[in-house]
Amino acid sequence: QVQLVESGGGLVQAGGSLRLSCAASGRTFSSLAMGWFRQAPGKEREFVATITSSGRTYFADSVKGRFTISRDNAKNTMYLQMNSLKPEDTAVYYCAASLRFTYYGGRWRNPDYWGQGTQVTVSS
Repeated sequence: QVQLVESGGGLVQAGGSLRLSCAASGRTFSSLAMGWFRQAPGKEREFVATITSSGRTYFADSVKGRFTISRDNAKNTMYLQMNSLKPEDTAVYYCAASLRFTYYGGRWRNPDYWGQGTQVTVSS
């Protein structure tokens, strides 16, 4: 079992930045693929970014060039640095983890574990 706890959400103006963190426990962090999804009101949950156990990164087209993802295996923590934020980035952001990395069709598939979510609100 893996427990995931997000932090770092909040309210920011358009063009601003936020950094989300996801602390993991319960399993060897370095062996997990980690990443983020988000869900805006009235919309389905969508893939944002992922980082594999070897450090390879993938991003949704909507955030490429603005978001970066990283991990610190010594701290069992993953980060999402969000720059040049837009109002359409407003959503609940969920940390996720998977034991096996599956990626096709431009998105990370079927994470095994989820955090509780953290709200990100970007004002115009």
